[in-house]
Amino acid sequence: MQVFRNYFFLIVLLTLASCSFEGTVERIPIEHFFSAPIKTSFLVSPDGKFISYLKPDNNRIHIYVETWDGKNTIQLTCDSNRSISNYFWASNNEILYLKSGAEDKDAGLFAVKIDGTNKRELLPFNYAKIRLITTGRTFDDQVLVALNRRDSTVFDAYRLNIQSGKLSLLLENPGNITKWYSDPSGKLRMAIASDGVNETLLYRDSENKKFSPVLTNNFKTSILPVAFSAGNSFIYALSNKNRDKMALVELDCKTGKEHRTIYSNPDVDVSEAIYSVNKGKLTYVGYETWKKERYYLDESVKNMFNKLEQLLPNTEIRVSSADSAEKKFIVRTYTDQNPGSFYQYTIKENKLLKLSDVNPSLVADDMAEMKPISFKTRDSLLVNGYLTLPKGRTKKNLPVVVMPHGGPDSRNSWGYNSEVQFLANRGYAVFQVNFRGSKGYGKKFWIAGFKQWGRKMQDDITDGVAWLISEKIADPSRIAIYGSSFGGFSALHGLITQPDLYRCGASHSGFTNLFSYLKDIPPYFKPYQQMFYETVGNPETDADYFREVSPVFHTDKIKVPVLIAQGAKDPRVNMNDTNQFIKELKKKNVPVTYILKEDEGHFFRNIDNRLEFYEELEIFLDKNLSRK
Repeated sequence: MQVFRNYFFLIVLLTLASCSFEGTVERIPIEHFFSAPIKTSFLVSPDGKFISYLKPDNNRIHIYVETWDGKNTIQLTCDSNRSISNYFWASNNEILYLKSGAEDKDAGLFAVKIDGTNKRELLPFNYAKIRLITTGRTFDDQVLVALNRRDSTVFDAYRLNIQSGKLSLLLENPGNITKWYSDPSGKLRMAIASDGVNETLLYRDSENKKFSPVLTNNFKTSILPVAFSAGNSFIYALSNKNRDKMALVELDCKTGKEHRTIYSNPDVDVSEAIYSVNKGKLTYVGYETWKKERYYLDESVKNMFNKLEQLLPNTEIRVSSADSAEKKFIVRTYTDQNPGSFYQYTIKENKLLKLSDVNPSLVADDMAEMKPISFKTRDSLLVNGYLTLPKGRTKKNLPVVVMPHGGPDSRNSWGYNSEVQFLANRGYAVFQVNFRGSKGYGKKFWIAGFKQWGRKMQDDITDGVAWLISEKIADPSRIAIYGSSFGGFSALHGLITQPDLYRCGASHSGFTNLFSYLKDIPPYFKPYQQMFYETVGNPETDADYFREVSPVFHTDKIKVPVLIAQGAKDPRVNMNDTNQFIKELKKKNVPVTYILKEDEGHFFRNIDNRLEFYEELEIFLDKNLSRK
C-alpha cells in the first residue's frame, strides 16, 4: 500500500510540475527542505578543549563530544525513546541535558561525564515542569532550577547539587513570581512578580535577605534584566519605560532609577544585549530593522567581527558559543538563501574551520531571495514585511501564498526559512506581513494589536495583499493563505472575512475558538490570565467579540477548499472545536483535507509526520492555485 501511495504521489507531482507552473526551476524533493541538520547546537567547553553538538541517530537526537582538534569523538547519549531537547556544559568535564517528552509529559534533567560515564537522572521524568534559572555553567557543582511540583500554577526556586542529587528549596513562590534571576556567582538575587497586569521587579543584596520591590510597571512596559554589573551594584536591562522603543539602560537595583541610556534606536526595539563575564562588561547590542544589526560597545569585539566578516563575506554571522576565556568560538552563518554553516574560530590564529553545514542537501543558488517590503494600511499605519519571489519567474501575475506569523506577538525575520523556500521552489511568491501587534517595532505598534485578532490585524494582511495586487505582483485569482498556530487562526479567519480574495487556505494547529483558547490555558500560564484578557480579550465581557472572530462559529462563510493539520495531544487547540469545525464544513460541502496525528502536539515533531504534511500541502496548493 505504501509503495502504491508513493508511486501515485510521484505521478501527481510529475503531472502538476509539467502543466501547472510553466517556467519554474526544477522541484527539489520535499525532504531536502525539512530534513534534520546533520549536526547542530555546537558548544565549546569552558576550558576550550572540547566541542559538543547534537546529531541524529536512529531518529533520535543525541549529544556528541569531540576534542577541539576533531581527532577523538564520543557519543554521550543513546536513548532510543526520547531526543535531547537542550543541554549545556556544567563544567569542563560534565554536561547537563534535558530530554524531550511527549506533548502531555514533561522533560527530565540528566547529567553525564564527557567520557560517557556516570550518566544519571537528576530530576525524574514527569517529576514537574523544569525551568533552568542558571545556564551555561554550575557553581560548586550546583545549579538553580525552578519547578512547579508543589503547585502546578507556580514555579518555586531550588538549588540542585548535580553530584549528590540533593534538591534544596530556596524560595517558595508566593503565587505571583513569574521569573527568577541569578547573579554571576549563581546566587538567587532577582525576580519578576506579576498580578496578571502589573509587573514588579524584586531585588535583594544577598540570599540571606528578603526580596524588596524595586519598581512596578503595567505589563505594557517591559524591563528585562540582562546582567548584573561587575560589582553587582546595578543591572543592565532592556527597557521601554517612559519610551516607545526598547532601549539598553543601566538601572539602580535599589531605587529602580535609570542611571543612563546606553543605546537606543529610533526606529525599532533593541532586541538583545551581550554581556561578557570574562571582560566584565557589555560588548554589543542587537536590533532588527529588515535585517539583524549590531551596535558595538567593546572595540576588541568589534575588531573580531570585522575579521570574521572578511573571512565570511556576504553572510550573516552569529557567535553561538565561546570558551570562558573568550579565545575560542563557534560561529554560525546564514543568509536568506542558505541555512548556513557552523565554524570553529580562534582569535589568535584568525582562522576558521568548518564543522558542519546546516543542510548540505540544498544549493544556495537554487533558493529564492527574501526582500523587505512596506506599505500603508487603510488607516495609514506603516507596516513592514517580506516578499520572496520564485526563481526563474517574472515579477508579475504570480500565484501567492500569504503566510501570517504565529504568536501573534512575534515577528517575521529576514533569513533562511524552510517553508518559504519550499513554497518558492514550487512557483509561489511568499508574502509575510509584520502586522500590528508584532514585536520589535515599539510599544505603540504592539499595543495596536490588542483585541484585534480577526479585526485590524487581519485588515493589515488584507491591505498587504491588496498592495501586492495593485503592484501587479499577485494574480488576483491565485492567492492562498496558510499559517501555523495564530497564523492558522489568521488563515481561517481570512477565508471567512475575505471569501473572494483567497482561492484556498491551510491551517496547522490553528485556533478555531477563542473561548476554548483562554479556558484551556495550561495551569502555569494562570499568572498571565489577566494579561491575556487585556491583550486577547475576556471571554465573559468580550463574548460578542469572541463569537465574531472565532472561525468555529462562521463555517457558513467559507466557500473555498481548506486543509487542516492537527495533533491530538495539542494543549493549546481544543480537539473538539477542530472536529466540530471540520464537521460543519463538510456539511456545507466545503472540500476539506484533514491531517490528524494522534501522537503529536501543537507542532509535528516526528519527521515522517512533518514530511507527510508538506506533501499534502503541496498537492493541496497545486490543485487549487493552478491556472483555470
